[in-house]
Amino acid sequence: MTLKTLLFIAASACATGAWAQFDASITSACPQDWQMSDKQLQGEWLGSIKGSDESILIVLGPHPEWEGNVKGRISRPGSNHPMVGDVNQGSVTLEESADGSRITGTWLGEVTEGSCGTEIHGSYLEGEDAPPHAFIMRKAKP
Repeated sequence: MTLKTLLFIAASACATGAWAQFDASITSACPQDWQMSDKQLQGEWLGSIKGSDESILIVLGPHPEWEGNVKGRISRPGSNHPMVGDVNQGSVTLEESADGSRITGTWLGEVTEGSCGTEIHGSYLEGEDAPPHAFIMRKAKP
């Protein structure tokens, strides 16, 4: 082989290694679903419940009293209720209250694999004895 060929092979190998490192850094910037924290749950979410054509806006921020939890509001056409919740290893629990004191709706979901914490699927329970309905939430501004 000529010196030129050897230099070309060496340069190609270095470029391939650099590309692999670059690609790994992109992947590591996206949290694994089980690493989602309350900080990633904070923000604006757009949601829908299967069987309902209502659009839902959920706005969450840090809970002022309970570290690691979120507090905010859920808005539907004609209503606006307080909401609190948390995330534990990719499992999300959110509770809403129509009267501000008792739980009137529970959202139990899982972070969608590969969504980088921007999509949650699960079951919505309206009251204690109501059957569950599938829901989806997507981060409005990731």
